[in-house]
Amino acid sequence: MADRAHIDEGTYSLLPMDIEGVGALAELALDLRWSWNHAADELWQQLEPRLWELTQNAWVVLQTVSRDRLTRILNDPDFRRSLDDLLRKRREALLQPAWFQDKFPQSSLSCVAYFSMEFMLSEALPIYSGGLGNVAGDQLKAAADLGVPVIGVGLLFQQGYFRQVLDKDGRQQALFPYNDPVQLPIVPLRDRAGQWLRVEIALPGYSVWLRCWLVQVGRNRLYLLDSNDPANFPAHRGITSELYPAAHELRIKQELVLGIGGWRVLRALGLTPEVCHLNEGHAAFAVLERARSLMEDTGLPFEVALSATRAGNLFTTHTAVAAGFDVYHPTLVEQYLKTYARDKLGISSKDLLALGRKNEHDDSEPFNMAYLAVRGSGTVNGVSRLHGRVSQSLFASLFPRWPLQDIPVGHVTNGVHTPSWDSAHADELWTSTCGKRRWLGTMETMAECFRKLPDARLWQLRTEARRALVAFVRERMAMQWFAAGETGKAMEASETLFDPAALTMGFARRFAPYKRPNLLLHDPARLLRLLNDPSRPVQLIVAGKAHPDDTQGQRLIEEWTHFIARCGDPGRVVFLSDYDMLLTERLVQGVDLWVNTPRRPWEASGTSGMKVLVNGGLNISELDGWWAEAYTPEVGWALGDGQEHGDDPAWDAAEADELYRRLEREVVPEFYARDENSIPTAWVARMRESMARLALQFSANRVVRQYTEEVYLPAAAAYRARVADRAAQSREAVSWQRKLSDRWPTLRFGDTSFSTEGNCYLFEVEVFHDGIEPDALVVEIFANPKKVDQGPFRQRMTRVRSLPAPGGHLYSARVPADRTAADYTPRAFPQHEGVSVPLELSWITWQR
Repeated sequence: MADRAHIDEGTYSLLPMDIEGVGALAELALDLRWSWNHAADELWQQLEPRLWELTQNAWVVLQTVSRDRLTRILNDPDFRRSLDDLLRKRREALLQPAWFQDKFPQSSLSCVAYFSMEFMLSEALPIYSGGLGNVAGDQLKAAADLGVPVIGVGLLFQQGYFRQVLDKDGRQQALFPYNDPVQLPIVPLRDRAGQWLRVEIALPGYSVWLRCWLVQVGRNRLYLLDSNDPANFPAHRGITSELYPAAHELRIKQELVLGIGGWRVLRALGLTPEVCHLNEGHAAFAVLERARSLMEDTGLPFEVALSATRAGNLFTTHTAVAAGFDVYHPTLVEQYLKTYARDKLGISSKDLLALGRKNEHDDSEPFNMAYLAVRGSGTVNGVSRLHGRVSQSLFASLFPRWPLQDIPVGHVTNGVHTPSWDSAHADELWTSTCGKRRWLGTMETMAECFRKLPDARLWQLRTEARRALVAFVRERMAMQWFAAGETGKAMEASETLFDPAALTMGFARRFAPYKRPNLLLHDPARLLRLLNDPSRPVQLIVAGKAHPDDTQGQRLIEEWTHFIARCGDPGRVVFLSDYDMLLTERLVQGVDLWVNTPRRPWEASGTSGMKVLVNGGLNISELDGWWAEAYTPEVGWALGDGQEHGDDPAWDAAEADELYRRLEREVVPEFYARDENSIPTAWVARMRESMARLALQFSANRVVRQYTEEVYLPAAAAYRARVADRAAQSREAVSWQRKLSDRWPTLRFGDTSFSTEGNCYLFEVEVFHDGIEPDALVVEIFANPKKVDQGPFRQRMTRVRSLPAPGGHLYSARVPADRTAADYTPRAFPQHEGVSVPLELSWITWQR
């Protein structure tokens, strides 16, 4: 498909396209690369300074500015030279080979379709809630930087997530402003004939038309689906109204639109992705539609089509507790998918429901979207090392009798798109030290390069960043107080609120009980003493939203606002309302210390603390999510003992005490311990190591390269092998599995013996597998890990000879005698070329 991201005359009548140069401005404004590249910021500021400052939306600026202003400024030779230069550089960047093209010049990977319910790309496109969208947006940007051919698929929400206002009593009020598509940096997605692309999905009793929109993200694209089409019944125009509605029926309709509608958009465009990346279970219906598409092309039955296509599907789960998965009552699933299953997939409702259940024979069990995603994918991963282990526990019931360590869930730890989150001062420092293209390659030499920076330059970065943040806080709080009618407080805030030299901490995230946002409030008097120390003052910025239906989370916000009200004026703690992407940028760029207090292991990864790294901020955090693998004493501070304690109030109290003690005895003294040049050398040493080591390790650059090399390329190769020759490999594998299913229950172990030979045991075991080909069987000796941080012992046994009994063989293996022989257990499971065990076939038999 040709690049239609630029504006054709007549696409939008709001633009005066008859003015020469407006088309060039539109092309820049509609590429969200400006949201992290910042090269064009000065252009938009010249057009409408105040509007640009308020919205950071170049497309709104361009539509709002007057004809006279546009004409004058486009006639300015300096402005025009800048515009032409930026346009030339944009077009060159789209054609220039990047990391992917340089490293894999012969790669046949043409497209990765990345499905996500939300994408956080820019405040100009407010269709996100928080962490999940942050990950999706940052990975899409990094893929564009690195040249990895990723296409995003999501929904265009008419309201998006709610906007937060605090009333005079500190209570959260939820507002839902309308996202006017005309004012968003998007364009209608056109088919080859130039017609606005619309796709249809059938829901019970009616069809829903979905309009498709295009978002240009550097060299990559994001396709958004929108149900607000005049052809739809009024009630159904609101399917894509808001993000994460509480009503289950609306949620399942959104997920049908995302998964089934999203795949149909790709088909309508003639795109054939080798890899489908499901960012959470919301998009799991895409695995059904992808299989259906292959059925349509080849005439294959559903079972074979799913086997063929799942090899190219990747499911990334972000959920740390089972209650976080989307589950639906069976009658609701049948209501919306019974006809689709029968007429499009050729299977019964029971067979469809079985894909989303632990027990396919339990008609009362609800349908779990995450289970569907697992059963439809060739790779499953969590988003941190710890979360990978947690996810193995969450999905263990799908793989009965398999040890936890064998549950087929890996991990790729999240990272953030550093160019989106670094300040201008940090960008200048990194550029001068590591070069302008530092985040576009493999970053091998950056750490050593950065470690050479002198203390003075690093401390200057922190000083300037804190000063800018304090100025922002004063302005933002003045606006909040004016809006609440507190005029006197607002006037005072503009001059006296906060100290540009004081240690500044930030705590901002979704207010949910498991994140323990009020752990710092466990002992209010102790917190006040910490904040108000006259010789070593500390100031704290708090921000965050609670879901409109989460009353407990809203009460946690009220606790903070009531505490702040009791502090007096001017206080050293503020609550900034309406936590969004712009506010996040300011906080992570300016704070000295980021505080994170989740209840382990319920923080799957966390990305907020990663954003401070590139700006020289430090972390004090629970040993959960990414921090559990990032922390060493040289880079920050840790809370907890690295163990799980549930929601025990006594443990919460103990960790609150630990947090206070670390702040009082370690963090605050280190910040204020200055040398003869007024530089806190120990603090700066931590900064340097955190920036040099962690900013690289936890960048989306590393994440996308890891996904590409370890998942996308192998998955694409596996998918191509499975669909080749009308899915011959999958047809043969399905046939083999059907035959084996009748034989497997008859497999049994006979006698087992062992002898000691030096420092080894020699195990011999009889296996009777009448009717099962020996080559279709793996017989192993297994032992549980000796230590918590070790993996299990697995040793494949060798088939020695046939036994007199029909279908029996003797197997043997030598294993270390560093534990008792009773620790070792023989086991058997099937094997077949191209079939992933246990992900695709979970049968296993143990010696009793």
